[in-house]
Formats: sequence, C-alpha cells, structure tokens
Amino acid sequence: MDTTIAKPTETQNFINGSFVSNGSKQMDVFSPLDGSLISTVSLSSAKEVDDAVQAARKAYPEWSGRTIKDRVQVLYKYRELLEKHKDELTQICHVENGKTWSESMAEVDKSIELTEFACSLPQIIANEVQEVSRGVEVRLDRKPVGVVASIAPFNFPNMVPHWTIPNAIALGNCMILKPSEVVPMSATRIAELLKEAGLPDGVFNIVNGGKEVVEAICDHPDIKAVSFVGSTKVAKIVYKRATSNLKRCVALGGAKNHLIVLPDAHEEMTASNVVASMSGCAGQRCMAAAVMVGVDKVDHIVSRMVQEAKKVVPGDTLGSVISKEAKERIERYIDEAEAAGAKVLVDGRKAVVKGKEGGFYVGPTIVDYVTPDMAIAKEEVFGPVISIIRTKNLDDAILVENASEYGNAAAVFTQSGSAAKEVMERASAGMIGVNIGVPVPREPFPFGGWNDSKFGVCDITGKSSIEFWTQNKKTTVKWNPEARTNWMS
Repeated sequence: MDTTIAKPTETQNFINGSFVSNGSKQMDVFSPLDGSLISTVSLSSAKEVDDAVQAARKAYPEWSGRTIKDRVQVLYKYRELLEKHKDELTQICHVENGKTWSESMAEVDKSIELTEFACSLPQIIANEVQEVSRGVEVRLDRKPVGVVASIAPFNFPNMVPHWTIPNAIALGNCMILKPSEVVPMSATRIAELLKEAGLPDGVFNIVNGGKEVVEAICDHPDIKAVSFVGSTKVAKIVYKRATSNLKRCVALGGAKNHLIVLPDAHEEMTASNVVASMSGCAGQRCMAAAVMVGVDKVDHIVSRMVQEAKKVVPGDTLGSVISKEAKERIERYIDEAEAAGAKVLVDGRKAVVKGKEGGFYVGPTIVDYVTPDMAIAKEEVFGPVISIIRTKNLDDAILVENASEYGNAAAVFTQSGSAAKEVMERASAGMIGVNIGVPVPREPFPFGGWNDSKFGVCDITGKSSIEFWTQNKKTTVKWNPEARTNWMS
C-alpha cells in the first residue's frame, strides 16, 4: 500500500465544475503520519463563497426540475466510481488524516453505503395522495430547499461529507461543501468523481478556508440550509448565526460517551469492545468511548482491558492524532488527571513511531479511579484515552452518564436484560448500545445525538435527513363540479 503523497500540490476551490485558485492566503497542510508537507490550501473569503452560491443558483432550476429517478442515476455511476477508486481514496484519507489504512478503507466503505441509501430515495419518498373529502384530493410533494451548505470536520474527511452530499443533491438541492482546511484533499477527489459521474456543473461546489468561510456561509442570504459537524463550541455558534439569518440548520457537536460495565458482562467481549471503541480512529470520533463507568466489582474486566490495550501499537494498529497541538492537549489531560489522584494503568504519552518521528502519536491510555469532577471526565479529550469512574450500583452509574452535558452515545455491557433495558430507557443520549462499544445506526436509521451533541431538528443521515433537505408542497384539487359543497370547497 502507498502511504505517501508524491509531491505537495495546491488544493483549490471547486466552483461551477472547475478548480480555481483565488490567489488568496495559502496555508500549508501536513500529514500527521510523519509531519511531511502534503499540500497547500487557499483560505478563501466571502467573495469565493458568493461565487459558489451564484454557480449553484444557476444550476438549481435544471437540476431540481429533473425527476428524482433521473437525479439518482448520477449517484449510481458515482457509487461505481467510489468502488473503482477505493484504494486511492483510502490512501488520501490515510495520509491527510493519519488514521490507519484499514480505518481509512472502512471510511470509504461507509461513504459507499451512504451513497447507496441516496440511490434508494425514489422508493422512500413517493408522493402522497389522498381523497380527503368526496371529490377533493390532497397531494403532498417533497421539494428541494434550494442552495445548501455542508461544513465538515477533520476526523472523517471522506465519510462525513457523504452524510450530506448524496442525500442533498438526490433530493434536488445544489450544495456548497466547506471541508476542514487541515484535510482538504479528500473533498477534491469527491468533486472530480461526481463530475465524472455526470453531475452538472454548479450542483456541487467546494470552498476551502476557515472561520471567514463559515461565517459567510451562515450569513449568505441565498443559502437556505446549513449542516455542521465539529466541536460543541463552534456548533453553537454556527447554529445561532445560521438560524438568526433565517436558515434551517442542524449542527452536530462534541461528545463524552459513557460505557456502563456491569460485573456480569462477558469479560473478553467487553474488554475488546471498550478498547476498540476508545482507540479506533485514535479516539478522534464522536462515537468513541470516553468514560467507562464500572459498576461494583469489575476489576477482572479492567485487567483484561489493560491486556487488550497493550496489543494496540501506534503506527501499526493505531493511527496518529491530527496535529502536534492535539497530541499536547491530550497528554495534558492525562497529566492533570494523574496529578489529581487518578491512576494511569496504560500510558500512551510520549509515543514515538520509528521512521515517523515527526508524526503525532498518542498511545492507548487507560486512566482508572477518575472522579466526575476531573476535566478528563467532563471534557472532550478526542484521543485514544478512556477514563474509568467507579460506582456502587447501576443507579449511580446512570446518574454519572446523565450528568454529562453531552448526549451523543451511551452503552451498557451486561448479560442482564433488565439492566440493559434500564440503561436503554434512562440514558440521556441519542444513540444507545447494548454490548456494542460504537453504537452507530446504519442506514436507513439516522445518526444524531441529544443535548449539547446536537442542535436543531432532524438527524443528519438516514430517513430523518429527508425532512431537513426538503420542504413540503401541498396541493388540494377538485375536479368534480357536481360534488357536494362543504367547508373544504
């Protein structure tokens, strides 16, 4: 497998079917695998956002005027191209994000699955017609919103854009994507493949950049809907700014996922699942296990977790974190917890991978005897680190989970159906797992959390996303002049 980029290139904006360089300020992009320069990216302005919006507005009448069956023909071809170029897309993701090759390929596989769901939309959103009164029919049609935008994070440069792109454009919208400026290269290839699949110019556009681009998207009067995935702090800002400009918005924020482990849990399965959940994608995912709440006597499971964690090798089965700053921040959380009295059972600080000494690695880390008031227990660490909080009973464990300001995911490991049901009903999270460390719903079920993990109505994927990307048109028809007149006619 090729884990290098041949030579650094400029990552450009994609507007109206062409790559364009705006000559603005450039930012260097480094691979977290080894710290090497892999690209430069433009930090665009509101002008480039407006250029993309105008291209999308121009393309919208023709694209939205097609039938949905016609629109998804492009996505059928696009899905084939994702399969054809899977290794290339995997390599780009691996190099720019730092996750392992297998994790990068799994991300591309998920993008293919998301595209497949969009291809099924003609069978899901058939229009509704009903005779509501003698001689009077009402018809409900789902119409696209218009020009929409998607703001994506660094941790899934291929998958998260596919949370929005296929569904939004299949439903007739024209889209502007703002990828994370630290991982802009996957988006470039997505644009090229969509064009090759036959997507008309202007239907999909990319504007690279940082804060200024996000603000311009939130403020632009012709953008009707905005999706965002990132930190809770920024999600709140984006949601408030977009909705204050009368746009619909769904903004997914951070997470602090709790895995409740009972003494009767299957030892091997639980230990391997918890460790995989906290270390997968180097812990840089909003579904990662962050806190294990151990109920009563779970030392045997903790000991097995330690064994499992020591099998996870940085640079081999564990990828890098995104930056030097991220590495320092993660290790600072561990330092502070240890100083406050927590016990580090497996220590991933100061990890170095031979041959990639310039990379940004944190080894798997298990921190026991954490108390709920510690920063590592409350704040999103976003690294391969799990904190263990001990409780005497299940009620106390659920109280710990409920006290979190986040609500993305929660899980319970037990062989007791009644205990599992208790957590399923009482945990304050939008996605629940039973003996599953990463309870991500698969299509057609939607992805989305509660509390400070999500702002806005509707979820971002699956059937729930249809409501976000469309608006209802209701038509009442009376053709029979002999029908008796009533309050409806």
